[in-house]
Amino acid sequence: MVTPLQFDMCVAAQTLYRSGALIRYMHNSSLRDGFLSGSANGVPAVNRLLAKLPKNEYMRLLPKMKTVNLVLGQGLYEPGAAIKYIYFPNNSIISLISEVSGTAWLEVGMVGNEGMAGLPVFMGVSSSGTRALVQGSGTAMRMSSAAVRKEANQLGSLHRLLHRYSHSLLTQVAQSSVCNRFHLVNARLARWLLMTNDRLGVEKFPLTQEFLSNMLGVRREGVSKAAGTLQAAKLIRYSRGVITLLDRRGLEAKSCECYAIIKAESDVYLN
Repeated sequence: MVTPLQFDMCVAAQTLYRSGALIRYMHNSSLRDGFLSGSANGVPAVNRLLAKLPKNEYMRLLPKMKTVNLVLGQGLYEPGAAIKYIYFPNNSIISLISEVSGTAWLEVGMVGNEGMAGLPVFMGVSSSGTRALVQGSGTAMRMSSAAVRKEANQLGSLHRLLHRYSHSLLTQVAQSSVCNRFHLVNARLARWLLMTNDRLGVEKFPLTQEFLSNMLGVRREGVSKAAGTLQAAKLIRYSRGVITLLDRRGLEAKSCECYAIIKAESDVYLN
């Protein structure tokens, strides 16, 4: 039986999203390999949504779950395609991506250890209009869509938690849309870095300007200028595609109010 603190030694299928930015990103082995096990003290984190379940309900779910390794750039499901698996991240991050055109895309949601990727299945829909892409490598608990549907229909604690998480994620998506439309790139970058830090639990992670420009929906020049401003203020250090958070409180001050709204909703749902 798999426990939430065990790694599955079998590497999950690594089907990469065929974006030139991500392929080049993955080819940097020093960044890739250093990011595969970003858990605190060598112990994988536990998905906080699953941790809120009563012990008996969690133990009933456990045989239906498998711990898998998620690799940066890995596509989990595509727009319009059937969602085969649901993922509960432990110490990984999954971005929900909306394609703007054939070559442009934008992150509309971020899923970490506070939630799950594949929420349309819980809502009775077999596919999604967004792409699920691994933004931060780590582990996740995986369940088949059929198992999630069956469990959710039992109207137990999982059903109630997923209803509350649905509201939390919708709040994030709505607030991110407002943020992307009205706020300056500096503030949006600070928000994004804080959200990533909350979900990964580490202050240092690989991040290219090209990847981040796609996440924020701005030109690389805009990302470079915003990162330079935060670095000049000694809030972050950005070197060779790696960002290190130096002053979290300072980043919170630079971020727009969207970060506080999104975090408060997530905290309420979990507590």
